[in-house]
Amino acid sequence: MRAAVCVDVGSTYTKAAVVDLDAGVLVGVGSAPTTVGSDVLEGLDAAVGAASAGLAVGDVPWLVCSSAGGGLRLAVVGYEPLVTAQAGRRVGLSAGANVVHVAAGRLGAAQLAGLRAARPDVVLLVGGTDGGDAETLTHNATRLARARWRVPVVLAGNADVGEELRGLLAGAGVPVTVAGNVLPRIGVLAPGSARVAIREVFLRHVIGGKRLSRGPRFGRLVRAATPDAVLTGVEVLADAVGGDLLVVDVGGATTDVYSVLTPDERAQGPGTQVAGALWRARTVEGDLGVRWSAPGVVRAAEQERLLAAGEAEGLAVAAARRAAQPGVLAGGAADWAVDARLAGLAAMVAVRRHARGGATGERGGRDLRDVRLVVGSGGVLRHCPSGVSAGVLGGVLADHAGGWAVPRAARAVVDADYVLAAAGLLAAEHPVAAVALLRRYLVGD
Repeated sequence: MRAAVCVDVGSTYTKAAVVDLDAGVLVGVGSAPTTVGSDVLEGLDAAVGAASAGLAVGDVPWLVCSSAGGGLRLAVVGYEPLVTAQAGRRVGLSAGANVVHVAAGRLGAAQLAGLRAARPDVVLLVGGTDGGDAETLTHNATRLARARWRVPVVLAGNADVGEELRGLLAGAGVPVTVAGNVLPRIGVLAPGSARVAIREVFLRHVIGGKRLSRGPRFGRLVRAATPDAVLTGVEVLADAVGGDLLVVDVGGATTDVYSVLTPDERAQGPGTQVAGALWRARTVEGDLGVRWSAPGVVRAAEQERLLAAGEAEGLAVAAARRAAQPGVLAGGAADWAVDARLAGLAAMVAVRRHARGGATGERGGRDLRDVRLVVGSGGVLRHCPSGVSAGVLGGVLADHAGGWAVPRAARAVVDADYVLAAAGLLAAEHPVAAVALLRRYLVGD
């Protein structure tokens, strides 16, 4: 059997899957707590051991993605808040980053202090269309060089000054990678080159810098940040089903929403966004989660008027308990009822924000009416009692009061076997197996 081991090292749990590459099927799955407190390889090896128990997998490749240690923290420094800075933010999210800071305009002392305080792992430095303004980009690169900046920088602005600014930053000891301009022309968003560069910097600098493991082995195994791998899996799935797609991943700390839309006439004409349209997008809601961020779910649900009369106080107490003890699992029907309610509210608020465009910076929002498949993900949906996940996703699809047009004819499924991340890891080297995996476990072919 030709096989590969795909592993997602999460912030709490490490999940492993053994994939038969010829048949495109899972032949073993397993998980173990992520061992950030000692060495993440301990939890990784334990998860792989559980997944491969009794299997003759032999010497097969291990493909690993990771969000342990906080994942990839990205700061964006751009030219204008609503143009290049917003374009950079959206590209960073598509690269699997947690965008922790966005600055626009010329960096001064206060802005530089704010950038440092955000503690980014990588800075995405953007500004100016190709052949356009270069003064702000040059000023900001110069400011970082003079400040003895040591956090890696991905330079993805005006191509006319790219090599000049690479020399300036490198000469000052700043780790720098040059990528193509994220906004080469007004209304044209080009995320590909910067996304690849951010991934390479994550693998080269960030994984080792987080001190998640004592030796080099973990760094050699990791291929991508987990959200980047998942988005790749989502893209492969969208191509396989041939239509618009929505994924809602409800976690303990964040709720991530991914959508893939089919480019059409919406990208043309006088309403075109100056920051460009990103047809394959991801948003991260850091205040929405069923454990660490559970209190944020209650607050957001109140603001969205989603709670029943008299519900807020009791739900807030339960949410605070979960935030104080994030490792505690639901122990009975009452606990599961609260988890289901929090998950449903988190999913609904996150998709509202994603669709309205506030989190993506898209004027007019994202048109999700033609979504054909909605995929639910996250531990609470995978492990909940029968019917809970359907209720969570059903609530999203029936949310006619959210200020966005819900999908007109969508089918809802749950990624119960973690195949989105696995398919994303397989896509580059084993694309046929990646598609087969998604079709079998999510599409039902």
